[in-house]
Amino acid sequence: MAIWKKNISLEGLNATSANTLVEHLGIQYTAFDEHSLTGTMPVDSRTHQPLGMLHGGASVVLAETLGSLAANMCVEENKYCVGLDINANHIRAMRSGQVVGKATPIHLGATTQVWQIEIVDDRDRLVCTSRLTMAVLQHKGK
Repeated sequence: MAIWKKNISLEGLNATSANTLVEHLGIQYTAFDEHSLTGTMPVDSRTHQPLGMLHGGASVVLAETLGSLAANMCVEENKYCVGLDINANHIRAMRSGQVVGKATPIHLGATTQVWQIEIVDDRDRLVCTSRLTMAVLQHKGK
């Protein structure tokens, strides 16, 4: 059974990125299935650190972007999710190409969610692994 509580389409998900950091970094949502959300991010001048490698912070942005949007698609209309904690282990350096991130839930609770985000290169080698904890909140007056 799918985890999504809201209508989900790649066109709709990508439309949420307009005029945000997500759009600026070139992050695109590329796939989803019943239990995960996948997206890509270029490794180029927008995401490099001064030594010409993928900036660890850019990997964290990709991880939080995927996990946060996925979390918000898993709650009823009267609820929303915000990040509480994120950690990341940077495994492999990259200088060019693109990375692919996949967010999968570890825990979907009433007040918290925990997401695992694996980021790989074009040869499916692990670049970064991240865990994101989200708070589930209720909209005021709903």
